[in-house]
Amino acid sequence: MSQMGFHDLIQNFDALGWIVFITLCVMSISSIYFVVANFLRNGMIRARMEKVINTFWDTPSAQDAVRFLEEQPKGEPFSKIALDAAQAAAHHQRNEGSRLVEALNRSEFIDRSLRQAVARESLRLEGGMTVLATVGSSAPFVGLLGTVWGIYHALIKIAASGNASMEAVAGPVGEALIMTAFGLFVAIPAVLAYNFFVRQNRVIYARFDEFAHDLHDFFATGSRVDGGAAPVAVARK
Repeated sequence: MSQMGFHDLIQNFDALGWIVFITLCVMSISSIYFVVANFLRNGMIRARMEKVINTFWDTPSAQDAVRFLEEQPKGEPFSKIALDAAQAAAHHQRNEGSRLVEALNRSEFIDRSLRQAVARESLRLEGGMTVLATVGSSAPFVGLLGTVWGIYHALIKIAASGNASMEAVAGPVGEALIMTAFGLFVAIPAVLAYNFFVRQNRVIYARFDEFAHDLHDFFATGSRVDGGAAPVAVARK
């Protein structure tokens, strides 16, 4: 009994045992990586989004507003959405009298660009979420597979030794249960992180939609519907 434990379990792994163990290790490393990456990314977005939005609306100069948006980090989504809207408005204005303008009016063209930008940035926010969901849902079953396989081999050894006492059974069976515990240890943080990031992403998605609607009203009509201050010069870029 004193020799039973995780170290002894690893020493007695067969091919399937190693596959289960390595799979759980990969799942654990992957979930940790995406938890850290998503935490840093969402933290950066939430820390900068109000500044980006307010600075855009408060900047009276078109060049200064665009320059500020272009200076934002690559992973900052609100500046990319605003830049796409500004570029769509400018492109539509440069092509007045063309078939493009005849097929799509200014409002429709900007709306199309904004939808694409919001969908693109929303998709980027989903990075790693599938991995976290997969780890959270499947890691316990992978660990259970290792436990079942370990108990199977433990019972074979007990039967071969002819010793069915509690001391002989408890050690190998308890050792095999370590794999289930390992699977739960991997799954629980992934599930908690997944739910946490789903909630954070939902808030950011709402801000995407709100900002996109304001941008559409501004670039299509020259002013925000709520009457807030807006850099009119940007609409004429």
